[in-house]
Amino acid sequence: MRIDTKLIHGGVFGDERTGAVSVPIYQVSTYKQDAIGKHRGYEYSRTGNPTREALEKLIADLENGTRGFAFSSGMAAISTILSLFDQGDHLVVGDDIYGGTYRVMSGVFNRLGIQSTFVDTSDPEEVVAAIRPDTKAIYMETPSNPLLKVTDIRKMSEISRDRGLLLIVDNTFLTPYWQNPLDLGADIVVHSATKYLGGHSDVVAGLIAVKDEEMGERLHFLQNSIGGVLPPHDSWLLMRGMKTLGLRMRQHEASTRRLADWLQSRSDIETIHYPGLKDHPGHGVASSQARGYGGMLSFDVGSGKRAETVLSRTRYFTLAESLGAVESLISVPARMTHASIPPERRREIGITDGLIRVSIGVEDVEDLMEDLEQALR
Repeated sequence: MRIDTKLIHGGVFGDERTGAVSVPIYQVSTYKQDAIGKHRGYEYSRTGNPTREALEKLIADLENGTRGFAFSSGMAAISTILSLFDQGDHLVVGDDIYGGTYRVMSGVFNRLGIQSTFVDTSDPEEVVAAIRPDTKAIYMETPSNPLLKVTDIRKMSEISRDRGLLLIVDNTFLTPYWQNPLDLGADIVVHSATKYLGGHSDVVAGLIAVKDEEMGERLHFLQNSIGGVLPPHDSWLLMRGMKTLGLRMRQHEASTRRLADWLQSRSDIETIHYPGLKDHPGHGVASSQARGYGGMLSFDVGSGKRAETVLSRTRYFTLAESLGAVESLISVPARMTHASIPPERRREIGITDGLIRVSIGVEDVEDLMEDLEQALR
């Protein structure tokens, strides 16, 4: 089954009892048991709910995994993954990651004795140098947020496999439509499903898919124990959004490529970060492991003052956090999504005050270019 068909017919299709073509919303907390300890597959909705289960089967199918899990947010999903580790364990983590991921690793799990070293995962030598005897996993985003650095998933898989480490990949930016990390050797793939998978700025959610059943059992235990599960109505909304993922991702990418070429032709832009550009350092790796380059783009306008001016004058770009929606969004990571990262650390990795991140929606690209033109001018 090809990806566009899988988006419609993957997971659980419809409802066998009534013939409804949409999975019903099972807005229920508990289930009648036929006898003590004898139930019909469901006993309590934190443990399992038919609507959420349909979504979980869908993300497992889309990522070619064995099992999927749905959470109340991307951070709930990430925190559940981090709960796999014990006090004294160490992780090698990408240095250019979502600010919330950095925050929970450096401000929460480090207090529990789970340590992280942040390195440029697009450089395998840096990753290998950071591995310690107590290292248990490599955690990475590709493309990264917000500098769009590309990490070779196959190479990270090889490094992980040789050392008995887990490889965890955040696939939010490309989604399973463009990239399947489990097929490239990852053990766990995680999404902020709030973004492209939902796609309409109306649901907050996180999804996980895993390669093998044993890991699935471990994560289900944690999901049930910690309890950050996605409610039935939000699960239904997310499945509805995912049905049009292919249509949206193709439009996002086509417009972003045009916008990147246009920005590259300008003399008032210092740097552009987009893997679809042939002179991007990660273009070759991105082309070898993904089917597309996505709808995220960042560029440096030279100063925080100019970035603020640009953001104050756009009309079709909405000033907001988040990404991956039908409407185009614009932000300054240093002051918004990545403000939780210390300033000296941001400067070290290249998140400047003049860096603008845009998530290209599905509007007419000519309108978007005209909007940025007048704002930059």
